[in-house]
Amino acid sequence: MVLLGTAAVQGGGATLPRGFWAAVRVWLEKPQVANRRLCGAAIEEEGAVFFGEDGDTSPHLGSGEEPAGAVELGRLWRELRGELLPFLAAGPDVCNGTVTFLPLEENSEGKYRIKKCNIYQIQFTHIRDEEWSVSIIAPSSKDWFSDGITYPKLSWLGDVLLSKLAKWSVEQKCSEFRSTLSLIPVAKYSKVYQDLKEKYKEMVKVWPEVTDPEKFVYEDVAIATYLLVLWEEERKEKGLAKKQSFVDLGCGNGLLVHILSNEGHLGRGIDVRRRKIWDMYGPETHLEESSIVPGDSHLFPDTDWLIGNHSDELTPWIPVIAARSSYLCRYFVLPCCFFDFHGKYSRRQSKKTQYREYLDFVAEVGRVCGFHVEEDCLRIPSTKRVCLIGKNRIYPPTEHSLMGEQIKQFICNRQTCAVVARDKEDGFNHNDHSVCRGASSELPENVMETANGIWMPGFQPREKIEQTRNCAALPRDFVDGVVLNVANLLLNAVPAGSCSNTRGGNNNTWNQGESLSLKEVAEHLNKETLKRLKSEYGGLQTLLKNNHQVFEVLDGRVHIRDWRKEKPSRKTKPEVKRCLSAEAFKTRLCWFFIHHPDGCSLPSESCPYAHGTEELRQSETIKKKKQIQ
Repeated sequence: MVLLGTAAVQGGGATLPRGFWAAVRVWLEKPQVANRRLCGAAIEEEGAVFFGEDGDTSPHLGSGEEPAGAVELGRLWRELRGELLPFLAAGPDVCNGTVTFLPLEENSEGKYRIKKCNIYQIQFTHIRDEEWSVSIIAPSSKDWFSDGITYPKLSWLGDVLLSKLAKWSVEQKCSEFRSTLSLIPVAKYSKVYQDLKEKYKEMVKVWPEVTDPEKFVYEDVAIATYLLVLWEEERKEKGLAKKQSFVDLGCGNGLLVHILSNEGHLGRGIDVRRRKIWDMYGPETHLEESSIVPGDSHLFPDTDWLIGNHSDELTPWIPVIAARSSYLCRYFVLPCCFFDFHGKYSRRQSKKTQYREYLDFVAEVGRVCGFHVEEDCLRIPSTKRVCLIGKNRIYPPTEHSLMGEQIKQFICNRQTCAVVARDKEDGFNHNDHSVCRGASSELPENVMETANGIWMPGFQPREKIEQTRNCAALPRDFVDGVVLNVANLLLNAVPAGSCSNTRGGNNNTWNQGESLSLKEVAEHLNKETLKRLKSEYGGLQTLLKNNHQVFEVLDGRVHIRDWRKEKPSRKTKPEVKRCLSAEAFKTRLCWFFIHHPDGCSLPSESCPYAHGTEELRQSETIKKKKQIQ
């Protein structure tokens, strides 16, 4: 038996906290578990729970009809339980909560077998009073198989999952989102997902983009699966024989378009920038390199569905484009980055998370456009996994022409609010905030009715050449100035008596400075600097994190980095390799040696940066370039 870890949990008294079962169910919904063709979890004390092809947990306590596959699972569990009992029983105290995960795999004959080397168990143990502990154990680590997707690493189970289970067990808050895959039959989703995953898994090996292939391939497979099942259910509901057509606006790498097209749906993808991978799909996958500006030239009257998969600045426009394309046009959006009609989205409600507030805004756009908007959570490896669907209209076809005025009024009001917000930033005060609701008449009448058919002349589509805006392209002297300014701010926040003027890094007197919040740091920077940083993604925080030699940003607070406290690498290197590594590191000067009043906190031989130009080593990359030339 291998004990992977134990974590303490407070609460619940002498009875098992109900949150434990909620925590297990949260884990069952995760892609690592739920994306298997068939997965079993036998839960003791509360009753056996079968996690089957429908992707949901269904308790069967001996009464009523058992779910499909539960009988087979029960047989396999009875056969295995006696064999594994000596390994999985941890003593007499473990009687209030035990969950055993049985990885099931299907053979060519449709029969299931348990992958014994990957069984693991979660045990909840009552210590005393309200003190409990949760543990994860496995029979053996010798033959454990991990692919990083379906089967996690043992170290991940012990280091990451365990702490999450402890956290989920005591959480009281209700989710602000719908349950996963609530609008489609999950059994069908699970089957289609496994089929598509097997069909397109080779894409991971040949992925030519710089993005993570596993994340993007399996995420697009999951999104395609959702749409295919959703559309199949729609055909059954409406009695349609022909498969739906689609247009993916802002299609990116085009994989979603490729999968949907291969599965028999006529469609195309449009994006402002061509990707390398487009050439790999073949002529059957229709992808267009073109900028999309909301207007009369980008309507799709013959298209059934518009898709916005992380479509950024187009996201709020997709319900509008669908509404104005035709009465029968529907849409699916998966919002990620926060954009309004005119640019970046500005928060208005502090009581909601920014993500929840933005989802509500996009849903409101759909309702204004006359859609019955539905929300669902996808099963994808992403924190932004809530989709919004406009499948049906809330008005009859005879009123379709009247909806245009309502949509126009709504967008005009949003534009007015944006003008007010910009004026506030520039120092103008507005006493009457109702302008956001009633001042649209002051706007130009040509909004959505311009001569060239563009609905909002100020709309900025994504640039064709993707600019680097992570502060990496900022001038070196500008960055150095901000770094020095912030460092002096932190250092001077400590009383002068704690500093030493002796260079060399005395452990007792080296000035570590004070920590300040990002807001406090920003307040000490001039307006021109802040304006320049605001145009970069992440702004000040990104710049400080990029300069990790000097700063450490934790929980929104900025600290001077103390290299004495840096943990060594987990992997111990042989002495020769350590020496070579130290030489390779010293391709940059030590900031502390040059600028800190106490010098560097480390002696020269321990510091990964050069204490003076005489210690600098030429970068191996530069050497190779010179050899090539």
